[in-house]
Amino acid sequence: MSKEFNWNNATVGLIQSSFFWGYLLTQILGGMWADKIGGKLVLGFGVVWWSVATILTPIAARIRLPFLLIMRAFMGIGEGVAMPAMNNLLSKWIPVSERSRSLALVYSGMYLGSVIGLAFSPILIHEFGWPSVFYSFGSLGSIWFALWLRKAYSSPKEDPELSKEEKKLIMGGSISKEPVKVIPWRLILSKAPVWALIISHFCHNRGTFILLTWMPTYYNQVLMFNLSESGHLCVLPWLTMAAFANIGGWIADTLGSDAFSQSGPYSNHQDIGPRYAGVLLGLSNTARVLAGVFGTAATGYILQ
Repeated sequence: MSKEFNWNNATVGLIQSSFFWGYLLTQILGGMWADKIGGKLVLGFGVVWWSVATILTPIAARIRLPFLLIMRAFMGIGEGVAMPAMNNLLSKWIPVSERSRSLALVYSGMYLGSVIGLAFSPILIHEFGWPSVFYSFGSLGSIWFALWLRKAYSSPKEDPELSKEEKKLIMGGSISKEPVKVIPWRLILSKAPVWALIISHFCHNRGTFILLTWMPTYYNQVLMFNLSESGHLCVLPWLTMAAFANIGGWIADTLGSDAFSQSGPYSNHQDIGPRYAGVLLGLSNTARVLAGVFGTAATGYILQ
């Protein structure tokens, strides 16, 4: 895209960071909606929204740069509700003794998604052109959504296929799985563990976002690898993170500790405030997104 439209590094950095403008807006809102109406609807809405925005991205790019920036921000709006909604769902569906490994398994899907995208995008670009990447991955969202509506439930109590024994196992020992009516913002923001999560999430993801957005460009423009070679090399960090996230989650559950990168920041929300797991993740993920906004854009201007 940058070659076709003659974008410099500063413009590419601006385009990359525009996703996070929208992503930032729906972090806390997504957590509030998930805690109040359930994670199923919120996550389903998010996937449909960002899938449509993904499909429309090539059209926006060919109109004018401001339209592309808006469409990227729209994509971020949809994706912004995903992690708070997933955290809400997991807080209702996963027993405490299996929490870290389950969170690690679910969130390692982000890394595996990066692996699939980086591996197949060069092939699609080579065979069909860069717009095919957006059309292909955007269309997959509609297939996922159809399955999600049929099979997913916001809590075990809503699933008619679960036996009483399964519901008892999942819900046993939980504090409360009822929808939240009022969110005690002052109480939440007065707690030191909440701020510790916010700061750790920011620091944890600053490097991750720069790696995600700029690594393909580095391989292609600095090391002069072609698209296929760049795609193969780019998947290695994400494969490693997916593998060690699950290893760390299993160890964390076994030891009764959250002292691992993937299992820690994401499971601690449920440890310190299980009723408000979605809102808490929305808060800390907002800090995470700020790292993406400033880090990604700053990298482009530094390179320029």
